[in-house]
Amino acid sequence: MESESSTTTTTHVVLLPFVAFGHLMPFHQLAIALAKSGVRVSYVSTPRNIERLPKPSHNLSHLLNFVSLPLPILDSHPLPDSAEATVDVPLEEIPYLTKAFDLLKQPFERFVSEKKPNWVIIDFIPHWGADVARNCGVPVMSFSAFSAATKVFFGPPEFLAGEGQKRARSTPESLTSPPPWVTFPSEVAFRRFDAAGVLFGFYGMNASEKSASERVARSIEASQAVAIRSCREIEGEYLSLFAELIGKPVIPVGLLPPEKPERREITDKSWGEIFDWLDQQPPKSVVFAGFGSECKLSKEQIYEIAYGLEASNLPFLWALRKPSWAIDDSDALPPGFSQRTSNKHKVCIGWAPQMEILSHPSIGGSLFHSGWGSVIETLQFGHVLVVLPLFGDQALNARLLVEKGLAIEVERGEDGSFSRDDIAESLRQAMVSEKGEGMRARLREAAAVASDRKLHDHYVDEFVELLKKGVGKLNQ
Repeated sequence: MESESSTTTTTHVVLLPFVAFGHLMPFHQLAIALAKSGVRVSYVSTPRNIERLPKPSHNLSHLLNFVSLPLPILDSHPLPDSAEATVDVPLEEIPYLTKAFDLLKQPFERFVSEKKPNWVIIDFIPHWGADVARNCGVPVMSFSAFSAATKVFFGPPEFLAGEGQKRARSTPESLTSPPPWVTFPSEVAFRRFDAAGVLFGFYGMNASEKSASERVARSIEASQAVAIRSCREIEGEYLSLFAELIGKPVIPVGLLPPEKPERREITDKSWGEIFDWLDQQPPKSVVFAGFGSECKLSKEQIYEIAYGLEASNLPFLWALRKPSWAIDDSDALPPGFSQRTSNKHKVCIGWAPQMEILSHPSIGGSLFHSGWGSVIETLQFGHVLVVLPLFGDQALNARLLVEKGLAIEVERGEDGSFSRDDIAESLRQAMVSEKGEGMRARLREAAAVASDRKLHDHYVDEFVELLKKGVGKLNQ
């Protein structure tokens, strides 16, 4: 069958992200960047996830096609109605969501076989996308929405599964220092309180019948190259080392920074009032606290964050998702907290216009979980970074930022607990103390890199050239 793409000069790429918004959004940003460069993109996901993605501008509609494949029903363990992303299910249900997502292999293969794109670009969870591409005679590449430092820490495929994994990473202690293949000084490693969960969650078998580490290994092994949401200016040494480790091209596609809002378009009355309050605050004086939709904070954690923000004596805006344990919005905060703090501080429970908040001139710092997407969003504005990693790769990103002198990490106890005093002290040091001035200067330099549209567009242009010419032309 003749390739549909071969009938035109337009390169056609199919993107297959996993159904978590920490994956869906970076793939969406990659799709937008490729379409702006003239690449035809088919973005494959489930109907509800596609509905929840930001709508691209109309001038890209002829190049950007969102392909809805219904999420199969898992007969052995049905998921809740309308559950199509990790945010829709409890943590313990995610392996079953993954198993249901794996059942999309056949409909995905029908789509790829019919369209015959020039490339299939896969996430690491749906490693089977590489099998589909091979069956259809289409080259495949994996795209990592994680930092290059994270990729290096977990290492090449031989240490991700099988006997090699057992030799290199068999105990929690083996995750608490940089691995032996890191050839330069590095602070990127887990703390003891993170490590046990990572050993089980990343390397352990689960109800999806494949560990996350095995999925990563298979996706790397099957790919002609690995693209990473990063840039040499920030992670040059890690990008180079990862290419050496896997023996394949590693291609930074730039940070894919989200567009800065050109103007504020807030129609919600309560948010209008909050922005009116922000307008009255001095420049760079307000802390923005937010931990996203995937982090499930306990009552003790939320209370300590609340008391710590209050004790910092800094004005703050906190975007808080109503926790599952709270009866209503008022139950999510310590008793009397809202009444004591409402004049100098603002708490919004529910959705928040994050980019509009981050771009406001009164915001000067962020207290957040250090997910890679949030790091990129925040870094481009030059805000000081106070990081409180909660799960997954967040801890590795936090150590990377601290290593580069770009963040302060909240102190933790041996059990991972943190106190209000730890929160308050970290915020004061980052925002106002003389001790934090060096970090603030480095962040201004990093912001110039993270916000440089011309630089990151150039990374995308280089990536597009590779897609057109093929990996074999990379060094020619």
